[in-house]
Amino acid sequence: MPVTDPHNPNEEEQIHESQSAAETQRAERIAKAERMRAAGDEPYKLRFDKDSSVAEIVERHSDLSAGAETEDRVAVAGRVMTVRAMGKLAFADLKDWSGRIQLFGRSENLAGDFEAFSELDVGDWVGARGVVMKTKKGELSVLVDSFEVLSKSLLPWPEKWHGLKDVELRYRQRYLDLATNDRTREILRVRTQALHLIREWLIGRGFIEVETPMLQPLHGGAIAKPFVTFHETLGMNLYLRIAPELYLKRLLVGGIERVFEINRNFRNEGTSFKYNPEFTTLELYQAFGDYHTMAELLEDLIGDVVTEIHGGTKVKWQGHEIDFSKPFRRAKIVDLVREAGIDPDGDLASECRRLGIAVEPSWGWGKQLTEIYSKRVEPNLMQPTFATDYPREVSPLARGHRDDPRFTEHLDLVICGMELGPAYSELTDPVEQRARFEEQAQQRAAGDEEAHVVDEDFLRALEYGMPPAGGLGMGVDRLVMILSDSPSIREVILFPALRPE
Repeated sequence: MPVTDPHNPNEEEQIHESQSAAETQRAERIAKAERMRAAGDEPYKLRFDKDSSVAEIVERHSDLSAGAETEDRVAVAGRVMTVRAMGKLAFADLKDWSGRIQLFGRSENLAGDFEAFSELDVGDWVGARGVVMKTKKGELSVLVDSFEVLSKSLLPWPEKWHGLKDVELRYRQRYLDLATNDRTREILRVRTQALHLIREWLIGRGFIEVETPMLQPLHGGAIAKPFVTFHETLGMNLYLRIAPELYLKRLLVGGIERVFEINRNFRNEGTSFKYNPEFTTLELYQAFGDYHTMAELLEDLIGDVVTEIHGGTKVKWQGHEIDFSKPFRRAKIVDLVREAGIDPDGDLASECRRLGIAVEPSWGWGKQLTEIYSKRVEPNLMQPTFATDYPREVSPLARGHRDDPRFTEHLDLVICGMELGPAYSELTDPVEQRARFEEQAQQRAAGDEEAHVVDEDFLRALEYGMPPAGGLGMGVDRLVMILSDSPSIREVILFPALRPE
C-alpha cells in the first residue's frame, strides 16, 4: 500500500485517481489486443526479421540532407516511446538497444493500416519496414509502408516519459529503467566492457579462468557470515560461498600456477551504498609471487582498464578527480591511523569508545586497530592507496610479515573511500595455517559468527605442498561504480537486494 504524506490530505485521493486511470488504460489496451485477434492479427508475434539496428542506419546516413529520401529499404524493430498524429501524418519514436529513430507514417503509404499506426501505444514492441529518409525539419526517419505489433504493452507508461525518477522504483523495476534511461544503459555498457577487458588482460598474461563451487560444505576464504541451506539428498547443510579462496588455492597445489575466477560471492550482511549481499569479485593467485607482486598487478590491470574505457588515467567520481597514474600510494595501516591523530600504541579500546565504535570483549589490539582504521581512516582515502600490513589477528590466511610478527603481508587497495581489493602473500605452512584456524575456531566459540571454521581438506591439500604465491580479490561492482561515476552499488547491479514491497 502506498505511504501517504500526512501533511497532504489530498495525496491519498490523488494516488487513487492515478491508479483508477491506470486501470482504465490497461483495460483499453487489452481491448485493443482483443480487436487485433478478432481481425486475425496476433498481438504477440513469434518473430520478426530485423535487418538493421538504429545505430547502423544512423551511421549509413549521417550526411543525409533535410528532405532527402533514399532507396535504402530497412526492417527495424524496437519499442515505441512516443506517438503523435496530425491529420494524415503520424510519427512514432522507435527505440532499440543502439538508439532511437523516428517512424514516419503517411496515410497514402499505409492505406488501411494508417489508423492502427496512429493508435500505437507507448511501450508497444513494433517491427516496421520502409525506406530511410530525412524530414524537412532534419529528423532521420523510416518512411513506413508496413508495420507489425510484435508485443502489445498492456500497462500504461507515464506521459512525457524521461525515465523513472523514483530511485527505489528504478531498482525494483529495472526493466522499465533500462527501457527508458540511457544512463542506466551506459552503466551496463561500462560494466560489460570492464569485465571483458579484465578477462582479456589476465588471459593474455597466462592466467587460466576456472569456476569453483558456489555451494560449499564449509564456508571459508573470508571473515564473513554465510547464507546456509540444506541439501535433502545428501542430508547436510551447505553454504553459499563467501569467497572462492580455499578452492583456488587447492588448484595451486594441483600445479595451476596462474588462476583466476570472476563470479559471485554471498555474505549475510547489511546493505549500503557499497554493500550488497550478492556481489561479483575477481579473485586470482599467482605462484612464486607475493603481495608486492599483487600490488603491481592491480596497478597495471586497473590502470589499463581505466585508460581503455576513459582514454586516460583520470576519472571523475562524484565530484572528485581520481588519478590512476602509477605508482599508487603505499602506507602501513599503523601509519594511516597515526596520520588521523590516533596513537596506535595507546589504549585503543578507550579510543574506540571515544569514536563511537562498539568494542567486543574478544577483540585484541589488532582487531581494535583495524576497526579504527576501517571506520575513521578508510572512508577518507579518495586517491588509489595500498593500505598495507594488517594485524595478524584479522588476517588468518595471509603469511606473517617478514619483518614484524604482529602483522601479516596483507594489503588493501582503497579508492574513493572503498576497499576495492585485498591482496596477500599467501600462507603456505600447513602447521601455522592449522594454528590460525584453531584461533579462529576459539573466536567462533566465543560468539563471533564471522570467524573461520577449520577446513581439514584444505589443510590436507597444504600438506601436499603449495608453492609460494600472491593472491588478490577485487570487487568488480565497486570498480564499475568508479568507472561509471555511480554513487551506489545498486546502480551497477541490475537486480540489487531490496526489502519486500
